[in-house]
Amino acid sequence: MQPRLVADLWVRAYLKRLELANIPAYVTYRGDANAGAVMVKCATLDGQAALWERSFDLETGAQRWMALRQGPEAEIDASIRRQRGFDPDLWVIEVESREGRTLLDEEGLSD
Repeated sequence: MQPRLVADLWVRAYLKRLELANIPAYVTYRGDANAGAVMVKCATLDGQAALWERSFDLETGAQRWMALRQGPEAEIDASIRRQRGFDPDLWVIEVESREGRTLLDEEGLSD
C-alpha cells in the first residue's frame, strides 16, 4: 500500500493537473489540511452533475475513485451539504466539464 498524501497537498496537485488540462475547478469546501477526506463534484453545465469519492477496497487495500451519485446538480449539492454535516473536515472540489472529465482515472490520481 502506498503512503497517502495529506489532503491539502493532494488537492493542490489535483487542481494543478486540471488547470494543465484546461478544466476549470475550484475548492468549494476546505477540510482538514492533513486528514480530511475529499469529494469531487463534476458539473456538466447542463443542470446535471456527478459526485465522486475515494473508496477503499478491503480485499486489495487499494483506494480508487467511484461515482457516489449522479443526477440533477441541486440534488448533488444537497447530498454534499448532508455529508458536510457529518464530516466538517471534508474537502469538496467542483470541476466544470461538459464532457464530465475529472481526470480521476489517470495515473497518480486513480490510486
